Amino acid sequence: MLASIIIFLVVYFFIATEKLDKTVAVIIGATLMIGMRLISFGQAAEAIDWNVIFLLVGMMLSVSILAKTGFFEWVAITVAKKFSSNPFKMLLAFIVVTAVLSAFLDNVTTIILLAPVTILIAQLLEISPLPFLILEVISSNIGGAATLIGDPPNIIIGSQANLSFNAFLFNLMPCVVIIMVVFLLTVYFLFRFYWNIPDRLKSRISGAIPELAIVDRKTMIRALIVLGFIVFGFFIHSAIGIESGLIALFGGVLMAVICKADLEKVFQKVEWGTIFFFIGLFMIVAGLEHNGVIELLASKLMIMAGSNYFLLCAYVLIGSALFSAVFDNVPFVLAMIPLIKNIIVISGIAASGISAEPLWWSLALGACLGGNGTLIGASANVVASKISDKNRYPISFVQFTSYGMPFMIQSVLISLAYVWLRYFAFA
Repeated sequence: MLASIIIFLVVYFFIATEKLDKTVAVIIGATLMIGMRLISFGQAAEAIDWNVIFLLVGMMLSVSILAKTGFFEWVAITVAKKFSSNPFKMLLAFIVVTAVLSAFLDNVTTIILLAPVTILIAQLLEISPLPFLILEVISSNIGGAATLIGDPPNIIIGSQANLSFNAFLFNLMPCVVIIMVVFLLTVYFLFRFYWNIPDRLKSRISGAIPELAIVDRKTMIRALIVLGFIVFGFFIHSAIGIESGLIALFGGVLMAVICKADLEKVFQKVEWGTIFFFIGLFMIVAGLEHNGVIELLASKLMIMAGSNYFLLCAYVLIGSALFSAVFDNVPFVLAMIPLIKNIIVISGIAASGISAEPLWWSLALGACLGGNGTLIGASANVVASKISDKNRYPISFVQFTSYGMPFMIQSVLISLAYVWLRYFAFA
């Protein structure tokens, strides 16, 4: 047991500090787990969740094809032009667009595509792009919490806990909408008098022609139609008995065929480092599970919470948020899933007929929203920082935290109230 804990903690250290490439760290950790006979190769291979892997690959294929058409740039420039007379309204519009796109696409991809356009628009208006960028990232992490495909932690939770796309929408979307409304109101009170831009600068945006951003209109329309079918497939995947990962993978390949994209080049756009990062993590967490670590931690958590089910959910939600603010939320969620499965068995929740879903929703909300706490809390934060730095607008850790931490606390408190009201007070 001790050896598996040490391997996990060392790997986690390298993931959190980025002193070693995180994919390299988990592959070495998984190899050590197998090499030291802490888990057999067969058990490690069985632990890989292929639904998660297929879902990630499929969505990466689809987004890469759609991105090449100029669709995202067209959306950003259209929004900027519409609200060019009022930069504050433009900010609110960008926040909402980012949240909506992040709910149905990978939030990291959303930031990669929108951040450069945001910086360009800010440069034209001769204002700092940092408030725009930081608030966009925060809204991206909030929006990603709403759906099964919005954020990698949700993809993993959905697959491992057998929760459908519609279950995420039904249970998490209302909470995310409330959080977004409060978030927008807070931004309104903080930034409504922040900018005063001369008309001559506003005319630079109002004169833009969004259509020029579209590289290939015919391919864009075809890709959007296929994407619509993929999302529709997510809605009905439980009814037709087909895993969401298979729908995403089939949709991605179908989009490549219909859009006449070079399949070999499209597959090169898949972030294979990220895919193998997930594969290695599945193996390491399986090593912890096979050596009794997860069962031990589940017992400790049960003792802390006693017989109070809401208190257990609160521990999971707040703990997930705090850990996700400091560490990568993907390995944290992967380690928490077998822990929660053990708690469900040990506590007798499932046997007594009580729904275990509040625990899963607490984990999803905590992991996704906790990422807003610091600059390293979520991959989207790091990506935005790198893009901003590349354009000579560095975002410091303290600067991001001064925005992100209050909004994280605000959203976690709303989530806590939501879980209590929906699953306990009026259940």
